Amino acid sequence: MKRALFALTVIVAPMAAASVAHADACDDRTRGLQQSWDHVNFEVAQTVRAAEMARLNAQADAVVAQCPNRAEPLVWSAIITASEAGLRGGLGALGLVREARTQLEQAERINPRALNGSIYVSLGSLYAQVPGAPIGFGNRRRAREYLQRGLAMAPNDIDANFFMGDLLVRERDWTGAARYLQKAIDAPARPGRVAADRGRKAEARALLARAQQQR
Repeated sequence: MKRALFALTVIVAPMAAASVAHADACDDRTRGLQQSWDHVNFEVAQTVRAAEMARLNAQADAVVAQCPNRAEPLVWSAIITASEAGLRGGLGALGLVREARTQLEQAERINPRALNGSIYVSLGSLYAQVPGAPIGFGNRRRAREYLQRGLAMAPNDIDANFFMGDLLVRERDWTGAARYLQKAIDAPARPGRVAADRGRKAEARALLARAQQQR
């Protein structure tokens, strides 16, 4: 019996090591998607951004396939897919935003706390920006609920505050919008995300100026 248990331990140990190595590889690939998205979304010229985002979307699909049952690649794949939809625009983008929503819902089932509330912030931004029925699934009540869940998990997060501010601008709540947008502007720097922080804060300042003009 002792011999059998020892044999099992010898077999399992390499499998555990391989599992850790696989997890590390998935983390690296996911981080690569994040860095590429930061660059394409905030630094690439507008004239070629849609094509670059489509190429990145294909890479994201590959990472999701390589890392099954991991929430983080699904979240970034959804963000990239939604970004491609935004760059395409029009009714043709609705299929992409539905795909992004499905990926986020799948990620939520795997790990709702993945990436510190990013699932709920991303769902909130989708429900805020997509047209409502009968064209799309947009719903500002649901957008607010998702964004509030994201803020509860990460109250100082730049994206959570920005997208809540964006929603309140759409609802013409200028005072509320200004409060969240200022929090986005004041949000602490994120390690390794200089381009994303710079770009998002520029968007927040532009929206804040609009809100202040309307107050």
